[in-house]
Amino acid sequence: MSKNTDKASAGTQTKPLRFVVIGAGMAGILGAVKLQDAGFTDFTVYEKAGGFGGTWRENTYPGVACDVPSHLYSYSFAPNPNWSHVFSPGQEILSYFEDVARTRGVEEHVKFNTGIRRIEFRDGRWRIETEHGEEDEADFVIAATGVLHHPSYPNIEGLEDFDGPLFHTARWDHSVSLEDKRVGIIGTGSSSVQIVSDLAGKVPELHLFQRTPQWVMPTPNPEIDSATQELYRDDPEVMRAVRENLAQTFADNFASAVVDAESPQLAMLQQMCEANLGTVTDPELREQLRPDYRAACKRLVMSPNFYEAMQDPSVSLVTEKISRIEAKGIRTVDGELHELELIVLGTGFRVDRFMRPIEVVGRDGVALDDVWAERPSGYLAISIPEFPNLFMLNGPNGPVGNFSLIDVAELQFDYIMQLVELVRAGRCQEVSVTHKAADRFEEERVEAAKNTVWMTGCRSWYLDDRGVPAAWPWAFGRFRDEMAKPKLEDYELTP
Repeated sequence: MSKNTDKASAGTQTKPLRFVVIGAGMAGILGAVKLQDAGFTDFTVYEKAGGFGGTWRENTYPGVACDVPSHLYSYSFAPNPNWSHVFSPGQEILSYFEDVARTRGVEEHVKFNTGIRRIEFRDGRWRIETEHGEEDEADFVIAATGVLHHPSYPNIEGLEDFDGPLFHTARWDHSVSLEDKRVGIIGTGSSSVQIVSDLAGKVPELHLFQRTPQWVMPTPNPEIDSATQELYRDDPEVMRAVRENLAQTFADNFASAVVDAESPQLAMLQQMCEANLGTVTDPELREQLRPDYRAACKRLVMSPNFYEAMQDPSVSLVTEKISRIEAKGIRTVDGELHELELIVLGTGFRVDRFMRPIEVVGRDGVALDDVWAERPSGYLAISIPEFPNLFMLNGPNGPVGNFSLIDVAELQFDYIMQLVELVRAGRCQEVSVTHKAADRFEEERVEAAKNTVWMTGCRSWYLDDRGVPAAWPWAFGRFRDEMAKPKLEDYELTP
């Protein structure tokens, strides 16, 4: 282990601390930069894959892009004047994260291709075991493992029987040529919408197999011209103002709309989505694409041209349920065989995994798998009782469905550093949320969730096994307020 060279304020006695960060995606890079800014240099970032970027490294399908404006989906400490579009493509986002990691010296702290098998809190420290059998120790573990990184595969008969290529959107096989292919896409989430929008007219046939229609918000995505980029480079304050304006607009409109099912903002979103659907000229297709639930009940899909793509002659919508997959294509329950040469699974992710499948053992042998046996939970999406000095970025019950996860992670990390400072200053050795505080937070969250649009009558990946949205159910302003300063009475501070 490297020698700790923590910076201390003049005349202040501080305890040297070591950190382990799990994951080198957006939140892991953020954690490494913020640790350095706080004066910590004794830390290691363990990354299961061979590079930075997390979801942006793994999702490389045609048309992949972020549905949060680029200047908001950026670190506040690393503004980027060179974004090419309002909503930039995935490769550009990945390059941004790689550049931040490189320029901020993160790479020297990272062990790539090194997944974590097990972590256990024992004798006041976390003991880490990698998949290669290596061992490490740390005073703190920061789980930056993300939400959308375990692909969900559908339970459809015959997945192994198809003669051609078949893969998940997050496992796109670029060795497969799309030229002259009859392509089938299963699923209608954001990834599938982006793929359809990109491939329409480029392949001879594109069949979208729809289980549930989606409301689609029209979001023009113009290029950011070179003159504007130059202005941002010459005057960073202008770019900072753009980011702040986007953040405020997001908070006041979309983020406020989804947590109040009766809000005027939500009614406006509904009108915009309905008007967008009205651009589909074929009345039969338009009704097939019309959801029977309210806009934003599911995660709202953003697209500048999905309905235009669906009206391309090369695209067909299949609304019959899938019976099974066969060697030559997909057979629906009406008996029709849709002959295909490539099948893409746009079936989303297992969003209840978080740190798992890592085996996590807390104080006195408490296993996270047992604590989360029914469902994952986390106080303020950060801390779990009986797991001291373990903190999550974008953990369970956070604002995953209604704000930029970069801003969420930045606020969380600054909050976590205030708890870390208690240990560095010698006020305690261990910090973990109390059972009472965690239970109170969960009760309040579940009650508040009743007012959100996510509980107005649809099935979505937001809902847990009880049908309760596993997301932050309040306005984003409350999240900012909570993150400003920890309520120490909610924490167990062990000497």
